[in-house]
Amino acid sequence: MKIHVGSQNPAKVDAVAEMVQDYDILKHAEVKGISTESGVSEQPLSLDETIQGAMNRAQNCFEGSQYGIGIEGGLITVNYGQRERHMNVCAAVVFDGKNFYLGLSSLFELPKVASIHIQKGGNLNDAMHVSGLTSDTEVGKNQGAIGILTNGRLPRKAYSKQALMNALIHLEHHEIYQQ
Repeated sequence: MKIHVGSQNPAKVDAVAEMVQDYDILKHAEVKGISTESGVSEQPLSLDETIQGAMNRAQNCFEGSQYGIGIEGGLITVNYGQRERHMNVCAAVVFDGKNFYLGLSSLFELPKVASIHIQKGGNLNDAMHVSGLTSDTEVGKNQGAIGILTNGRLPRKAYSKQALMNALIHLEHHEIYQQ
């Protein structure tokens, strides 16, 4: 069995490679990262755009595999406490050639200094670095913003696994999701 991941980002590919080991139906799969485009902006700014990016990645890397997997991080805007705040979310989509299976991670709020950079057109990776929250210029390929903000307790790879685990519910319980 072959599984393609619509990215060559090690945090995403490694998350899938590790995650499939927990599933009897997938544990012997060969996992390969494929460079694909998300078809959305570099920094998705809505839940719909984030999900669409993950779907595009999953579909664009599917050829030659049993499953194409897309993982996309993005932001959603919420208003509480008398101000607008940006929350990060990870969307994972599994595509089997016909159906898309979606899972989302938990959300976390970005520091205001990072949000300001993103509002000016930057991406989360650059925002974390430019705002002085990390010296890592490739934070998105390493521990991610979530890893920095949780002091390493929840690195990006584990955050991506969270979304992927939720998407894989559909494969494990296919019969109840076809109703």
